[in-house]
Amino acid sequence: MRSLVLPPATAAFWLTAAVQLFMASAMKSFPDCEHDSFPGPPNPNFEAGTLEGWEVVSGNAFGSNSVTNLTSYWDGPFHQQGSHFILGFSQSGEAAVGELRSKSFKASSVMSFLIGGGYDPDNLYVGLVRDEDGEILLKQTGINDEALIRIVWDTSEWVGEPVHIVITDHSTSESWGHINFDDLRVGCPALGACNGQLTFNVLGQANQPARGSMGTCELFAADPMRPQYHYTQYQGWINDPAGLSQWNGKHHLFSQFHPDTPFWGPMHWAHAESEDAVHWRELPVALYPKPTDNARDTSGRFTGSAVPDGDVLRLFVTDFTDLNFHPDDVQETVLILTSTDGINFDYYPDNPVIPSPPPGGISPIFRDPKVFRDDTDDSWKMVLSSDGEPGGVIHLYESDDQISWSNVGIAFRDDGSTGPLFECPNLFPLEDKWVLFYGGSGLGWYQVGSYNGSVLVSEKTGLLDAGPASYAMQWYKDESGRNLAITWMGNWPTTKWASRVNGWAGQQSVTRELFIRKDGGLGSRPIPELDSLASGQATEFGRYQLQKEGETLTIGHTDTARLKLVVDLSASDTHSAFSLYLYRSRAEEVRLHYILASRTLKLETIKAGYAQAGTWEAEIMADDKLSLDIFIDRSGLEIFVGDGTVMSALVWPKYQESKDIDFVAYGGSIVLESASLTPLGSSWC
Repeated sequence: MRSLVLPPATAAFWLTAAVQLFMASAMKSFPDCEHDSFPGPPNPNFEAGTLEGWEVVSGNAFGSNSVTNLTSYWDGPFHQQGSHFILGFSQSGEAAVGELRSKSFKASSVMSFLIGGGYDPDNLYVGLVRDEDGEILLKQTGINDEALIRIVWDTSEWVGEPVHIVITDHSTSESWGHINFDDLRVGCPALGACNGQLTFNVLGQANQPARGSMGTCELFAADPMRPQYHYTQYQGWINDPAGLSQWNGKHHLFSQFHPDTPFWGPMHWAHAESEDAVHWRELPVALYPKPTDNARDTSGRFTGSAVPDGDVLRLFVTDFTDLNFHPDDVQETVLILTSTDGINFDYYPDNPVIPSPPPGGISPIFRDPKVFRDDTDDSWKMVLSSDGEPGGVIHLYESDDQISWSNVGIAFRDDGSTGPLFECPNLFPLEDKWVLFYGGSGLGWYQVGSYNGSVLVSEKTGLLDAGPASYAMQWYKDESGRNLAITWMGNWPTTKWASRVNGWAGQQSVTRELFIRKDGGLGSRPIPELDSLASGQATEFGRYQLQKEGETLTIGHTDTARLKLVVDLSASDTHSAFSLYLYRSRAEEVRLHYILASRTLKLETIKAGYAQAGTWEAEIMADDKLSLDIFIDRSGLEIFVGDGTVMSALVWPKYQESKDIDFVAYGGSIVLESASLTPLGSSWC
């Protein structure tokens, strides 16, 4: 492909044309919002500061104190439209119940509104109700976050019929037992695509096609929030990758999975396989929780690992028992299961193979068995994690046959700097070192050092990922001997999971190859097989110098692509900096900012739509050249730096137009040596 440099003015022209074409095609997927449009109810956005035009039908959850002009809460802004909105607990607290009803109005072809508050589809929801028979035509619940998210409904089926909105709170819960609401819109304003406004992404459970109604590729493409080449489940929740392995030529990815809601719950193991660790095929759920008579019982199958053994794939699983409902049981034990077809898994008859934690622990936590071959003494070893004083603990077990396990002792004990509790440990040789990594304090940590068959001595400590969206990474060695890994793109503290309004949450990273960095730390790079995702010709930029403050090179307009950049630091001013803007529109953006003098790379999501807002940074080992390999997916971003640093983030854009990619210079001359933007396709096609 020939090298192409587009001057900013030319790039802007083609970008504008692309945006216009995109918006036109997006609008065609909606009903005629202009023709089939009727006035909505009075006081749709509560800017009167009262409930005027709305009726309290029942209960005491809503009243004169329901309307507020607060702008933020403990985790950021509410994102209301205008000044006022309904804050569900401000009238009578969390446990109060009641219903609030709008005046009747004729249904237009499209409707949208903002919703926040608790997740409870049966008791907390905004409903569209037909006047004639009181039938709830459409409904939407919140996502256990106070911040408001835009829901868009296709209401063309009921155009012209008298309807009303009901805001329902039948929840008596003291936690997330309320609902927030604002800015009801009808007709074209419901889409945002009028009078020069940006176009809302179409979100909401009512917009999700039924599984089986179309092929997987088309089904997964229909959701604007769903990543196209990062593994997700169609509905439900996933977190830790587990059982990573290559067996009989197929890569196997298991995931912690709760199919019933987009929240953590009784853990299953979802299962997918791949020929290349890039394109996935869904297999039946591999593991289910043990039966229970109580819906609140969270007992399930926690994280574990897999070992290929000839014609058998052997799983090692944490069996978690909810002691609230089984007080006389052991909370966490280790089970073995085997399969000869990769689909059906049989429990070992003498389970559990490790029936309890070793004595002396401070809690019943004892989880996430990861089995590996230890060539230092030609045995099988297993690491498990727990908590300790002052820091977390990694236990080590050994076996000759993978069935009978004995306790070796503590392989690693931390001083508390990486957390009091460890999870998801991995221990393995890499080049001339041994690597231990684990989760602690909501982050992924590594220790690189020496290992004598029983104890790891750390020489280098660091983060597995410098961004906010990485936890519970798992390593495996493929059949060619590469050390590969996949991480859950998420973290436990955040409530910012906008995809929950579409019924799902959680995605896995692309497959990474691990290596030892020049500074002795653990590095990651994308596997070459990811090249197969390319779905079109790359746009390439040759050497280009940006000399003016704020000078911008527009690179493209997409949210599903791979962007490679090389910046010539030796030819750039030492006091300069540059920013790479992703998911950009005039309303939102993700900013990646590099400062040459400090060699600091900063990832900023402060203006990134519904995403977790923050700034994360890493010091980069780059002398003459800085190379970036960036995977941009609809709601997931992975940034690989040439020195092995990784920064990952989840991004939830509000607007369809938020796809611009701009390179901007600050403080002096910046020389971009090369860049390429390659469109990527789906891992399901």
